Amino acid sequence: MNLFKKLGLTLLAAATFQTQAASVWKVTSGSNTLYIGGTIHLLTPQDYPLPTAYEKAYQAANKVIFETNMETLSNPAFQKYMQAELSYSDDTTIDQVITPETYQSLKIYLSARQIPIMAIQNLKPSALAISLSMIELKHLGFTSQGVDQFYAQKAQQDNKPREWLEEPETQVQMLSSLNKQDGNDVINYTLSEIKNMPKTMNDLRKSWRKGDMESMANLELKDFKKDYPEIYQSLLVERNNLWMPQIERMLNDTSVEFIMVGAMHLAGEDSILEKLKANGYQITNL
Repeated sequence: MNLFKKLGLTLLAAATFQTQAASVWKVTSGSNTLYIGGTIHLLTPQDYPLPTAYEKAYQAANKVIFETNMETLSNPAFQKYMQAELSYSDDTTIDQVITPETYQSLKIYLSARQIPIMAIQNLKPSALAISLSMIELKHLGFTSQGVDQFYAQKAQQDNKPREWLEEPETQVQMLSSLNKQDGNDVINYTLSEIKNMPKTMNDLRKSWRKGDMESMANLELKDFKKDYPEIYQSLLVERNNLWMPQIERMLNDTSVEFIMVGAMHLAGEDSILEKLKANGYQITNL
């Protein structure tokens, strides 16, 4: 299980899944309604068109809600800020903060992908883990925009109101906080999971396209929670807890929202869906 696989799940080029249930749910509180869908942050061309449940929820909604401000993420000034926060600002390089064994494993992987070590040597462990995952995903053919970016652009074209659950700077600070963990653990775990990424991602995508959150949790979250409880808490549980009051406020107004968050936020016992069920809301898979 890749620590940062929540940033993106994968593809299965079988059109039969288009007609099955997807990771989109209708949530009701009395006469008030919202929709919530699990997103994939990076896809392949074969993933389009998306399952029809996403478009159904989008068309039914008055506004769309993302994890964060999608326009800011592509802003050059913000990208410069993020790079500064997640890179060493002095002469520190990654080989100085991880063991020689971990560094050697990193060099072997990068060499296999024809990436010079100089390109990543100033990244802190959390940013390096993300970069490694992105390198491998692109190697596997994930070159298309994800669900959230697709609907962010569509909503902009349609002049549909857009909001978000957390500021982009909050996400950067969350990633920065992961650097308090042992950098060897973060990098070694990512490298080990990259080896299994083709099969793992294929299995995960099957679960995603069918809206099978139980299978997704079994595939990804059980070991993650057991082996890296602090990272599990900061990446998933704490953010879910912060988002819940916002989501419940949306269920108390007459507007219809379509909330899109990373699919892993909807899987497992600490998920947003489980919290909504526990609070008495009616949930239906589309």
